[in-house]
Amino acid sequence: MGRTGLHHCRLSPFVLIACAFAAAPSPARAEDLADLSLEELANLEVTSVSRRAERLADAPASLFVITGEDIRRSGVTSLPEALRLAPNLEVARVDARQYAISARGFNNSVGNKLLVLIDGRTIYTPLFSGVFWDAQDTLLEDIDRIEVISGPGATQWGANAVNGVINVITRRATGTLGTVAEAGIGNRERGVAARQGFALDGGGAVRVYGKFSDGEHGVRANGAAVPDEWHNGQAGFRGDWGTAASQFTLQGDAYRGSVQQAATGVDTRMSGGNVLARWNRQLAGTDRLQVQAYIDNTTRDVPGSFGERLDTLDLDLQHGFQAIAGHAVTWGGGHRRSYDHVSNSAALAFLPASKTLKWTNAFLQDEITLQEQLRLTVGAKMESNPYTGWEFLPSLRLAWKPESSQLVWSALSRAVRAPSRLDRELFLPGQPFLLAGGPDFRSETAKVFELGYRAQPSPRLSYSVTGFYAIYDHLRTIEPAAPGTFILGNKMEGRTKGIETWGTYQVLSYWRLSAGALFLTEDLRLRADSGDATGVAAAGNDPKRQFTLRSSLDLSSEQQLDIMARHVGELPNPRVAAYTAIDARFGWRFRRDLEFSATAQNMFDRRHPEFGAAASRLEIERGIFLRLKWSP
Repeated sequence: MGRTGLHHCRLSPFVLIACAFAAAPSPARAEDLADLSLEELANLEVTSVSRRAERLADAPASLFVITGEDIRRSGVTSLPEALRLAPNLEVARVDARQYAISARGFNNSVGNKLLVLIDGRTIYTPLFSGVFWDAQDTLLEDIDRIEVISGPGATQWGANAVNGVINVITRRATGTLGTVAEAGIGNRERGVAARQGFALDGGGAVRVYGKFSDGEHGVRANGAAVPDEWHNGQAGFRGDWGTAASQFTLQGDAYRGSVQQAATGVDTRMSGGNVLARWNRQLAGTDRLQVQAYIDNTTRDVPGSFGERLDTLDLDLQHGFQAIAGHAVTWGGGHRRSYDHVSNSAALAFLPASKTLKWTNAFLQDEITLQEQLRLTVGAKMESNPYTGWEFLPSLRLAWKPESSQLVWSALSRAVRAPSRLDRELFLPGQPFLLAGGPDFRSETAKVFELGYRAQPSPRLSYSVTGFYAIYDHLRTIEPAAPGTFILGNKMEGRTKGIETWGTYQVLSYWRLSAGALFLTEDLRLRADSGDATGVAAAGNDPKRQFTLRSSLDLSSEQQLDIMARHVGELPNPRVAAYTAIDARFGWRFRRDLEFSATAQNMFDRRHPEFGAAASRLEIERGIFLRLKWSP
């Protein structure tokens, strides 16, 4: 079906919802519904909380896991869209390709308090300590899980892990043998992808993949088209060798893409590549050693604004051992070196244009067994950055298991958002400048208290509830310097508090319901000596509440129906009205090696805005995407 035909398709959402909640399909095994039962999910090993493998049910943090099966059944086509499945994240689409993603507030299109990793590789840019989401991609088919922590993770992961950590973990090559090829088309985007996995003589495996996708332009509230079409291609590989006692991984990716600029009509171009090597060694007893290194190159050219070439080398070592009875110690350190070159323009400049940036860290964490069901984790990281030197990042976590199916935990942490090049070295030309980075700009700080409860009272029900209270200081402001000129300062402070909760209920062996809710209160204010005329709006634009509900239903052993409803409350400044979106996916494996799926997004809503000022923002249209997957 061509683009015009798809655009005028009429899909009845009432029929799909009726099927989800009223149909009486033939019973199917729980394994047909998802890869993991609730009990298996509780036993899933996660690594993002303590940088060592532990059961999800035992992890003392506000941690939500998006499984590979969740991603497949959602029908999403990009990594940012997959993150909507996490109820502890705020995800707002800004335009055709860019997103604002955060946890626990402070959300904006250049968010800087969320650390994101793909297979242990940090993907933020030192330009603004955030992520260019239009350049982040991987083959969704090969994702094992995405571990989403809301709350500070600085002791484990360092500066910028202030409000959360997103850790994307792909499957080992040994788990992706064989061929997968798929093609999809819709009214908003289209794409093709393929992957081939090979078993190697003598053990081990290698996979290679490639994908290409492009998307349509966005629209404004009046229906006018905005020229921001995009194209992206990516290829990569991963190889895994060794035994359970000694494992080696080598992987890499290369990509190239473009996004048309709405303002000028010319293309923003981005490209890059990376290679990562990791060695894991199981030592005597439970002792373990991991050594990791990667190189990364990214290039971005925004005509009329700036260009950047960033080359990064990162080295990391981690060692875990049993010091004495009742003490599980993890320690390590790392060093990152980046060479950042910016091509300045008449619109903005980074001075100096070229700079070598260095970060060094060392951390120590001791998990102490106080009683059989009571654990105390004491940890600290020392990390240096190019602007403020060494920062101290401590944390305390207490975990109590009154029963095997319950976990009560609390945490007290300090995290910082270290200055970026934007904070210190940005200049907007003027007489002599309009806006400049602050030469004395310091780290933003957060002191956070958390209290959580996780339980699985029955094989059919599991849930998690977390309350948090955070004190922020030295947040970024725009201060007057001289008549007509401004510099960046640190004269905002405040507090946030809230509750985040989610749960899953296995209604029947072939029907599962999941729900989540987030409640947030922010109280930010300028210090008395601040002259910032913009107020606190620049810190972020966040809803006070948001809700999600997902239904996963096996209509038969070959057919699946998944529906997700999400409600996002009003954004205050600039105001964006609250909205409710309902997405659905129908999947049909009509042959052993062929699966067809149809995904509808924003089924009841022709289009709605999610972020930005009314005069310039885009609106998210209703979308339909058809996909055919071949896996012999």
